[in-house]
Amino acid sequence: MKKEIAPHLPYWSIVVPILTCFLYLGKPAEMSTVFLILLSFGLIGTILAAVHHAEVVALRVGEPLGTLVLAIAITTIEVALIVSLMLAGGEGTAFLARDTIFATEMIIMTGIVGGCLLIGGIKFKEQNYGLDGISAALTVLIAISVLTLILPNYTTSVIGPIYNNEQLIFVSFVSLILYGSFLLMQTVKHRDFFLPSDASEHEEVHEVAPTNWVGYISALLLIMALALVVLVAKTLSPSIESGIDSIGAPKSVVGIIIACVVLLPEALSAIKAAMNNRLQSSLNLAFGSALASIGLTIPAVALVSIFFNLDLTLGIDVKSTVLFILSLFILSLSLRTGKTTMIQGVVLLVVFSVYLFITIIP
Repeated sequence: MKKEIAPHLPYWSIVVPILTCFLYLGKPAEMSTVFLILLSFGLIGTILAAVHHAEVVALRVGEPLGTLVLAIAITTIEVALIVSLMLAGGEGTAFLARDTIFATEMIIMTGIVGGCLLIGGIKFKEQNYGLDGISAALTVLIAISVLTLILPNYTTSVIGPIYNNEQLIFVSFVSLILYGSFLLMQTVKHRDFFLPSDASEHEEVHEVAPTNWVGYISALLLIMALALVVLVAKTLSPSIESGIDSIGAPKSVVGIIIACVVLLPEALSAIKAAMNNRLQSSLNLAFGSALASIGLTIPAVALVSIFFNLDLTLGIDVKSTVLFILSLFILSLSLRTGKTTMIQGVVLLVVFSVYLFITIIP
């Protein structure tokens, strides 16, 4: 028997953004280490609150608009963090969007998916998923990744791993087409491809649409939280860069930090679903985030870079290309049968650890 529950507004999702807003408004001219730590925790809490309110609004408007609302909210957070650091200037900002998007893809493909497969394999020995939907997601992911992160290394109109403005506009348009096509397939044309075959057995709790009042409040809090993320990120950006420089880490670590903050809610949700033997939900979350990260972030960052005349480098280096192709290859082999075991998770997590190690110690 299914139990229906209506989404609600937990106190933390209201209190945390308000407290963070007060912290931001009351920031001193010279911020101490303690204040920066509190503001950082406030930023993370506000991001979690924004994602929660986006989920409530998504349930209120229904599909397919609901999925788009959630994707846009998460992408807005990622773009806000990237653009804030780009506008702040400094060395390495031309590579920031590339490093963040690449880090997002590697964390999702090897870290989150690998963690879900390992946890599910240990707990249930074997887990099932819909092969048609995941194959479609992988097809789009491979195409959009190569076009945005690898192809810029081989174009000749401009010297270096970059696109000129015309190429950047074209690739942004192509990214939107690919992501939009996948979204149409996932939410309208072939929704059944992304539903677990044994949904009736595992989905004991079913969320119903929230009331109009709850939806309106969540929409207002979502806008407030997204605006606050932009402002707080801009405030913290100099401290983040200074902290990276002080420990002697490469600039690409900034991209990993941004990606980890943005992907925290999805990672927790995906792992929770895998622990409840709902691997299909885990993979839907992972691949949905991966595709939105490229399909929506690239056009947004490209627009900002052209408008403000900022340098934007998209092509990844040879070392990253090898790891990226290896990750896509292993992922394609791991998700080709409709069943997974823990060994696929172990291999993906090993590749993820290599990526982190090589990034910090290149």
